Amino acid sequence: MIKNICFTFVFLFISFNVFSQMRPPDALVEYNSGNFERAVSICREELEENPDNMESHVVICWALLRLNRLDEAMRYARAGRAINRFDVRITQILGEINFHQGRNDEALRFLQEYAATAPEGQRISLVYYHMGEIYIRQGRFRHADIALSTAVYWVPGNASWWFRLGFTREYAGDLNSAIEAYERALSLNSQLEDARRGIERIRRTMSN
Repeated sequence: MIKNICFTFVFLFISFNVFSQMRPPDALVEYNSGNFERAVSICREELEENPDNMESHVVICWALLRLNRLDEAMRYARAGRAINRFDVRITQILGEINFHQGRNDEALRFLQEYAATAPEGQRISLVYYHMGEIYIRQGRFRHADIALSTAVYWVPGNASWWFRLGFTREYAGDLNSAIEAYERALSLNSQLEDARRGIERIRRTMSN
């Protein structure tokens, strides 16, 4: 009886190890673990076998973005867009790449498309954050307020986004609301000296 149990245990242990070695590598698991170079390598191998694999196009773009290899990410994103024009993940990726490369109008076009087609999508908060930053670049502070307010609605614990919202409101002249946003940022991260200085700056302005 004991010998049978030991044999069964050894068999299951060996079978598990063999199965683990046979499983194909998972690019998304590597990406989520922070192994971005490994994720890129896996996706490249998958795309050599199947150039139309949308999952590989998406994950390789995410990994390349984290590695700040924007030109490479753009190539894969455009290829993914050609395969499936309606994949909202690729739409968001194209918006983010264009944002980082300073092409504001192109970025807005993709980000607004994502917001319209996936209003509760997985990356909707990041989309609105990037939209807000673009509006700040353009000096459109009321638009930036709306976008960043939406971003912090989805992710209320992001101190830096609250700071940017305070900055936006300050430049829009909405000083009381700016103080509220700066204070929220400081409540989440007391080390944000820019937020503290923003409050002091506004209070000096209001006291004059």
